[in-house]
Amino acid sequence: MKKLLTAGLMGVALVGASSAMAAGDAAAGKAKAATCAGCHGANGVSANPLWPNLAGQKDAYLVKQLKAFRDGTRSDPMMTPMAKPLSDADIDNLAAYYSSLK
Repeated sequence: MKKLLTAGLMGVALVGASSAMAAGDAAAGKAKAATCAGCHGANGVSANPLWPNLAGQKDAYLVKQLKAFRDGTRSDPMMTPMAKPLSDADIDNLAAYYSSLK
């Protein structure tokens, strides 16, 4: 039983470590977010109910959505052209920034 518990905790630690290593740079994301602020607000809170708040969203969700807009699996006349030029690092950094906000 003790070995099983220890193995389980080690697995959790490894998952946490790999997630932390994959996280983007929030400071770089903040610098890149100026374009996003026009619709999603300066702090990721939109003044328009048509555009979602980005502040506090989970980083994995933001990465998934931005990549979908960029790669064409999700389409929106405003978001698709904004996401097209983003690199994977840009997307990771933006996700790190917005997920760090309250």
